[in-house]
Amino acid sequence: MTETRRSTPLDEIADDFVDTLAKLSPTAATNWGIPGSDHLLDDYSPAGWGAQADAIRDVLAKVRTTEPQDEIDEVTAAAMQERLGLELELHDAGENHASLNNLASPLQGIRDIFDLMPTDTLEQWETIDERMSNVPVAVEGYIESLRHAAANADGPFPAIRQIEIGIAQAEKLAEPGSFWTTFAESARVPDATSASLSRSADAAREAYGRLAEALRELAPRAPEDDAVGRERYERFSRYFLGARIDLDETYEWGREELRRIIAEQENTALQLYGEGTSPEEAMRRLDDDVNRQLDGVDALQRWMQETSDQAVAELADVHFDIPGPVRELECMIAPSQTGAIYYTAPSSDFARPGRMWWSVPAGVTQFGTWREKTTVYHEGVPGHHLQLAQTIYRSELLNKWRRLACWVSGHGEGWALYAERLMADLGYLDDPGDRMGMLDAQRMRAARVVMDIGVHLGKEAPEELGGGTWDEPKAWDFIRANVNMAEEFLRFELDRYLGWPGQAPSYKVGQRLWEQARDEAAASAGESFDIKAFHRQALDLGSVGLDTLREALIK
Repeated sequence: MTETRRSTPLDEIADDFVDTLAKLSPTAATNWGIPGSDHLLDDYSPAGWGAQADAIRDVLAKVRTTEPQDEIDEVTAAAMQERLGLELELHDAGENHASLNNLASPLQGIRDIFDLMPTDTLEQWETIDERMSNVPVAVEGYIESLRHAAANADGPFPAIRQIEIGIAQAEKLAEPGSFWTTFAESARVPDATSASLSRSADAAREAYGRLAEALRELAPRAPEDDAVGRERYERFSRYFLGARIDLDETYEWGREELRRIIAEQENTALQLYGEGTSPEEAMRRLDDDVNRQLDGVDALQRWMQETSDQAVAELADVHFDIPGPVRELECMIAPSQTGAIYYTAPSSDFARPGRMWWSVPAGVTQFGTWREKTTVYHEGVPGHHLQLAQTIYRSELLNKWRRLACWVSGHGEGWALYAERLMADLGYLDDPGDRMGMLDAQRMRAARVVMDIGVHLGKEAPEELGGGTWDEPKAWDFIRANVNMAEEFLRFELDRYLGWPGQAPSYKVGQRLWEQARDEAAASAGESFDIKAFHRQALDLGSVGLDTLREALIK
């Protein structure tokens, strides 16, 4: 690396804060690759959430009274105040205590962190054993927070749909043959450690059984309506985007963007199969094309890796600056079966590489390359992996909070959608089938903007859905009409949108804001605009709120 920069007082504050967070959230420390607490789990009780809120208040006071030394400091100060200020807003509104949905809440987080733990040595398995033995305490703290939220009649609480999903997920993890048991049994360790792992697995299963029972007890408190209303939704939208947007204008933009993408799909269907072919028929024929099929998860994993490796090799030094350690990306089949596709960043020292995970639902054995090539670019390079791993690599430019702890969904997911479109512009999706896959993904993201805002703000539904107010049945019909996805995936996705308001639109709205920032930068620079240099400058900022990003890029 050629960049050098002396650490500033603000950097030291940010670095110390990451160390504090690593102690308060051992799962975050594991995600970041910070050693020392991999045997522990977070305190999800009200006291645990309160300790994190107190730490945020303390660091915000320091940030506000520390003078920035350079432009990097200016971004750090803006980003920390924006991000941490919103985290306090969410905490003070009671959202942390009421956290429950089908994908991203403590129910899943307690279990999912084990996917990132190494299993090569006896010592590593002993660490896993100790962390697994702490599952009951973590679950009890989580139950305490849910009860705390339930006791506040005026505060937020998960809708009954999310409660019922949580019960089902907890019961599955409580079964004798659940993840806890099979994971413990997979260890090749001495008998004493194996027996201890078995006891810890049993304790974890029993804890999830108690969680299921607690959720049943709390179910009468849960509202029937999935909608969270405008006040809560505006807060969530700002959190996931790092930007203030006009929700009503964005809803109408989403409808227009959806119409535009459908028209592009119709043109692509014509290229594929001729006059009169609808996008839906074209996608059915693509699914039936044996030359575009992968059979089994092993074939899927190999294809993911080959596609990813090719993108890295061809884009590096041509369209993007890709440092050496960032060129390694592992494509993995996740041990869970949720249907999610996701990325986990490398550890801070790159000892654990960046990884693209595919959580394949039980019974799903066939995959279409036409549909998934754009997903590889989204999760890998130039998507999440380039974005996040490169940020972690810039240790001489950015403090630990900027590199490891700051993640804004609209920035990250918006960049990944921006990357999909960019790969199409660079010719990687010139095959009409692959392009249809990209358009299918973009159509889903546009539809989510419309549906998510429509349902949670209680807007008037389109005439084709029968008018009236948006609700779950209308959302189901709308999503089925606009998302070409197997029903088991689709149901999971809709439940996610209903239980995690504001997150799904951050992808497409984030892409919109990224494109607007690029176009403004190009207009400002005129003929001297260099897209490769723009990407480098933008990614070197790390993940920040999109308002902060724009202010840093548009001088």
